[in-house]
Amino acid sequence: MDELQAGPRGDLALRTVAMPADTNPAGDIFGGWIMSLMDLAAGTAAAAVAKGRVATAAVSNLAFLQPVKVGDVVCCYAAVDRIGRTSITLGLEAWVLRQGRNERFKVTAAEFVLVAVDATGRPRPVLAER
Repeated sequence: MDELQAGPRGDLALRTVAMPADTNPAGDIFGGWIMSLMDLAAGTAAAAVAKGRVATAAVSNLAFLQPVKVGDVVCCYAAVDRIGRTSITLGLEAWVLRQGRNERFKVTAAEFVLVAVDATGRPRPVLAER
């Protein structure tokens, strides 16, 4: 995950504004809040590929690169890296747009694995066209 890349990898899957209620005791945005945004973005992207319900199975290579501040616009991007029989592996990146500035920069990156599930929560084949 190259933090010096020119721009986000993948498609925009979620965008929101970091608010004061999302801060940790140091006044920065809580890392768990960023992770939850990335999980939502991963779920949305994977559900579109699987054409149905998915569940997060694993998160790896999570890296917090820079702090997020109150008022930052947080943008989560998702890129499909692999499609297995029942699973989808995505690269997720969180980028921010700082208030009053036109530049954006990557703040967090991770790999998410989601599994396509049926109505009972059991794994099912991914229905994506390959």
